[in-house]
Amino acid sequence: MNDPIQTTAELAEADAMPRAHAVHVGPCDTGAEAVPLPAGVMRTPVARKSPAEWAYQRLILYIQQFEKQLDNEHEVAMGFVGGAPGVMRIEGMGFFDPDIVTFHGTDSSGARTQLIQHVSQLNVLLRALPKDAGRAEPNRIGFRPAADLEEDG
Repeated sequence: MNDPIQTTAELAEADAMPRAHAVHVGPCDTGAEAVPLPAGVMRTPVARKSPAEWAYQRLILYIQQFEKQLDNEHEVAMGFVGGAPGVMRIEGMGFFDPDIVTFHGTDSSGARTQLIQHVSQLNVLLRALPKDAGRAEPNRIGFRPAADLEEDG
């Protein structure tokens, strides 16, 4: 197979572009890997982002894509992977350079919960939980930090 000849600029651009790939059983199972990155994410090359910032940005995309597949009676929660069992409704998230990602929310008893995770230990299980009965609309956390991706990059 013959590879096309690339200019130095094309090689540099290709090296800076993040790669993603996924295979799913059905056509309705579209993951974040298939969605174009927001312009704000691409403003800063991946090589110049801290591991925490880059993990945070991609987690937002995964959560947002997961939420798109939920009906109006469910919202996203996070199951704890590799530690104490439990589930936390994700009500906020952030990062602290160079290597910390944080999740804020409530557990199944309604207690305030925060998970502080080093990026080298990052495992996130997204779960669909019934929305709180007191709210007409489900909480869609993925769309709030996604606005940050468009603005700040």
